[in-house]
Amino acid sequence: MSGMIRSKACDIRHKRGQGDYQSEPERKRFKEEINMTDAASQKAANFSALLTRPNGVQKGSSNLKSSTAKKLTIKNFKDKPKLPENYQQETWEKLKEAVIAIQTSKSIKYSLEELYQAVENMCNHKMAATLYTNLAGLIEADVKASIEQFTTDSMDRLIFLKNMNDCWHAHCQQMIMIRSIFLFLDRTYVLHNPAIHSIWDMGLELFRTHIALNTRIQSRIVQGLLYLIDQERSGDTVDRTLLKSLLRMLSDLQVYKEAFEVKFLQATERLYSAEGQRLVQSLDVPEYLHHVDKRLLEEKERILHYLDSATKVPLIHTVEWQLLNGHLNTILQKGLDNLLEENRIQDLTLLYNLFKRVKKGLNELCSSFNAYIKKTGRTIVIDPEKDRTMVQELLDFKDKMDQVIITCFQSNEKFSNSLKEAFEYFINQRANKPAELIAKFVDCKLRAGNKEATEEELERLLDKIMVLFRFIHGKDVFEAFYKKDLAKRLLVGKSASVDAEKSMLSKLKQECGGGFTSKLEGMFKDMELSKDINVAFKQYINNLPSTGNASNEVPLDLTVSILTMGYWPTYPVMEVTLPQRMAHYQDHFNKFYLVKHNGRKLQWQPTLGHCVLKATFTQGKKELVVSLFQALVLLLFNESDNVPFEDIKAATSIEDSDLRRTLQSLACGRTRVLSKIPKGRDVDDGDKFMFNPDFTNKLFRIKINQIQMKETPEEQKATEERVFQDRQYQIDAAVVRIMKMRKSLSHNLLISELYNQLKFPVKPADLKKRIESLIDRDYMERDKDNANQYNYMA
Repeated sequence: MSGMIRSKACDIRHKRGQGDYQSEPERKRFKEEINMTDAASQKAANFSALLTRPNGVQKGSSNLKSSTAKKLTIKNFKDKPKLPENYQQETWEKLKEAVIAIQTSKSIKYSLEELYQAVENMCNHKMAATLYTNLAGLIEADVKASIEQFTTDSMDRLIFLKNMNDCWHAHCQQMIMIRSIFLFLDRTYVLHNPAIHSIWDMGLELFRTHIALNTRIQSRIVQGLLYLIDQERSGDTVDRTLLKSLLRMLSDLQVYKEAFEVKFLQATERLYSAEGQRLVQSLDVPEYLHHVDKRLLEEKERILHYLDSATKVPLIHTVEWQLLNGHLNTILQKGLDNLLEENRIQDLTLLYNLFKRVKKGLNELCSSFNAYIKKTGRTIVIDPEKDRTMVQELLDFKDKMDQVIITCFQSNEKFSNSLKEAFEYFINQRANKPAELIAKFVDCKLRAGNKEATEEELERLLDKIMVLFRFIHGKDVFEAFYKKDLAKRLLVGKSASVDAEKSMLSKLKQECGGGFTSKLEGMFKDMELSKDINVAFKQYINNLPSTGNASNEVPLDLTVSILTMGYWPTYPVMEVTLPQRMAHYQDHFNKFYLVKHNGRKLQWQPTLGHCVLKATFTQGKKELVVSLFQALVLLLFNESDNVPFEDIKAATSIEDSDLRRTLQSLACGRTRVLSKIPKGRDVDDGDKFMFNPDFTNKLFRIKINQIQMKETPEEQKATEERVFQDRQYQIDAAVVRIMKMRKSLSHNLLISELYNQLKFPVKPADLKKRIESLIDRDYMERDKDNANQYNYMA
């Protein structure tokens, strides 16, 4: 039994010697081991009492030996056994000798069960208080003796820390052994006296009082620990086990926070304050960000390896504050624009993650992000030289910034809203032009000549364009140019896809409502109705007996698009001289249509017409896709190979400017089916034109550029004028509507109401002009007593 207790105690001493007993899991294991030791000691003590007590125990033992058939019975004492004289003194001397042997690392003469029984006997005979006091005195004397080795200042810092660590471990091992002997005292006397410490806590308290709270010793311990941590932060290798053990010692002695943590955080603040101010100026932003991230990881490792977990929050906060919080503006001004410009995804992600740690970090980052978008976007929109590529650049820029928000900024809604606000700001810095260019960009993508994308890609592109469209204030400008371009695509038959056209129309309707797209929808309805009308017209022509063609004439196929005035853009009225056969077919269509739709009037628009002509050259037969003006000119060369400019003008009645551009496209462009005499790029009075029989082209069907279909500056200006005029009508209608409802209103309130109702940007001066115009036309009047007040005139 004695051997068992010794073995267990030695096993405990071995484990305590590792220096890891302070952690909570190991405290639990320690309590389990102590309980096992207690149980074993209790059994040993009971067994010892059975063998040594005189009343019936020995007799019972001999009877057990002589006859196994007899039953062993143990009876209670009739009288309490008396202790020998001087028992207390002799027993304490024995226990004192054992304690001193433990403290001096010498062997104990007595068995642990004998010592345990001696403690139990003293406790049972009311000697526990004296025993506890004597034991405390021994332990205190030993602790005081340990102080002497730490009083000299000549000891090296590292040696001092190692000696302190050895002293601490030795003290803990001693207390474990001492407590195993005095366990009965701990479980009886101490347990019933809450005012006194347990034997283990008594040892800690004495160590804390005489060593840990000693000013000189504590100061050297803390300075040594700070020195080792500083060395590690500088890149040197240090003994982390020693750091961990001593810091756990301070924690167990309950002086960690006051003695170490405060000074440690102050040293950390000084270190990183100086480091941050130095490196933020000398390093590039990506390098500095990686340095900060590295420092944070290092401090987290220190918390895992040896610092108390309670230090984590103030430590990380100190690092973040010194390396980040004081340098937010410097980092952003110095490097954010470059990171965004170069699309440094990883660095931007790190920037966001670091700024997220600081209280105002994301606000500052979002503001700088917004400023960058406004600055970059404005350079795209304002520069007239970028008009040809503006929309594509805006789409690419939007995609790039969206990707940054999704990938780097974790799809933060605050950054998404900031992006929208910035786009809306800069895209309207140049009034009307972005809306016009977006409409033309859509036209380019929806033309039949656009072979760059599949239907799915085109659909995605239209969705992106709609995002830009939402940012535009002058949506009526977009509508005007989009309607004009849509008319050309529908009338010339050059739309890439009817599905794509209707998809775009659906997107516009969903965004702006049915009123915005009603005219556009009417254009599609006109085209559908025109198909049915042309089928009926062909049947009508076939049933006419007088429409038979001469044997040498090529059949003429006439297709007419009936356009409802009001749905379509306004085109200038122009009269031209058609060949007899074309005029004949035109008269037939007039009769056919007006019979079915009595009361309507047809107004022909030659500027929108196009033809397919069959021509014979030396190389062979070709088909020429030309405008009506081009066709009228080319048909003149069926009668003569050489026609002067004046004769062409007289025969076709085409306006001078349009005729000159038409002749340029036929004789001076890439497709020269006519020759001009004299040669040159411009068409002048007196020029002669000849049919070019030597014209060659590898294609059978050749499209000659329709110059009159290209937008001229005059047409663009006319479109803008129509938009301006429509806006005036809308302002007038809004003013009358408001005044009719309110009857009387001040100037400022009227202006405020107009800003709320009008969906396009408008200046106060323009509103004032429209109000004055309505007053002149007697729709409203100024109040006689207050010139700033308006009254509605019913």
